[in-house]
Amino acid sequence: MNNHDLIGKKIAILVTDGFEQSELQAPRLALDYAGATTHIVSPKKSRVRAWSEKNYGQTFAVDVDLKDANPDDYDGLLLPGGVMNPDKLRTIPEAVAFVHAFFNAGKPVAAICHGPQMLIEAGVASGKTLTSYPSIKTDLVNAGAHWVDSPVVVDQGLVTSRRPADIYQFNQKMINEFASGARHGDHLENEELAENIVGPRFSR
Repeated sequence: MNNHDLIGKKIAILVTDGFEQSELQAPRLALDYAGATTHIVSPKKSRVRAWSEKNYGQTFAVDVDLKDANPDDYDGLLLPGGVMNPDKLRTIPEAVAFVHAFFNAGKPVAAICHGPQMLIEAGVASGKTLTSYPSIKTDLVNAGAHWVDSPVVVDQGLVTSRRPADIYQFNQKMINEFASGARHGDHLENEELAENIVGPRFSR
């Protein structure tokens, strides 16, 4: 990726307390390096606290209160994981509506680890081929998604990865999709797709 791929692009990062620290820090650094403007959007009004592996991590300044955030102001959405983070966000109607708006507008979205739980709550997982942390595979399949055990999957502007170990590949595809803008056609990328799809339309 070039350090100017995302100049002029604004990316929202939706989190609340308990997001996995590395899943915000590393992708945000990659986005910043690529020239994007990134905003942490949160229902927490001033600062939000990360989870770092086995303990609470650093706190981060909130750039935009969720109640004041307008999806129209952003070109893409990043959904970090962490067990607590999406579990809290999915109970907040404004957070669910914020995620849904990006899909409704055809804007690219990147979700890692437990982040795809927000896709279920927003009602946008059905028919998507994606990956996630393995513990939420059944939830995604039950929501109509086609789950794949792969480091990164891209399906029509939706980028998903399984865990922090996949962040390098996740960042590369995230930058590509955010640079491309709106979703385009039937776009599916995954080297092991044929062998690993698990979902209602596929069997192993």
